[in-house]
Amino acid sequence: MNKLSREELRKRAKCIRLVLTDNDGVLTDTGVYYSDKGEEFKRFSIRDGMGVERLRKVGVQTVIITGENSGSVKKRAEKLQLPFLYLGIKDKLAQLETILRETGYKPHELAYIGDDSNDLKIITEINKEGITACPSDAMEFVQEVVHYICTKPGGNGAFRDFAEMIISLKKEESEGE
Repeated sequence: MNKLSREELRKRAKCIRLVLTDNDGVLTDTGVYYSDKGEEFKRFSIRDGMGVERLRKVGVQTVIITGENSGSVKKRAEKLQLPFLYLGIKDKLAQLETILRETGYKPHELAYIGDDSNDLKIITEINKEGITACPSDAMEFVQEVVHYICTKPGGNGAFRDFAEMIISLKKEESEGE
């Protein structure tokens, strides 16, 4: 794990204004369900949704960035009132410049949570100035490079765990001023 001291995590958390999250494996449990008509279903955690809301209350927005182009992800983003949604993104690092331009945020204001090989490049970039995390059931090679491994698996509260960590660190930093 790419460990940062608690003090460094607090300093970085103070600046976080945008959390980027992968969808499959973070907001979902990696399962995809198909009906006999070929309809795709994904399960989302209500607790993760509350994490989005709690972050919003402390001035942190959430954005989904995913390689999928799924209607269920679009509906979930609408339900959560996310300001931006990036679907069908195969190269997340290449999309980062667009995200920064469209949102107006700077690299040190970002956090990222992902779980697999398609997240590694953006995790490595955000590690430089922001905070990164992965669900407890993320691929081992992702666990080795993030700052924080959540106590919960993807689709079962991992995003909420990361959100609460950021909120807690922000609170610690503001109390220390």
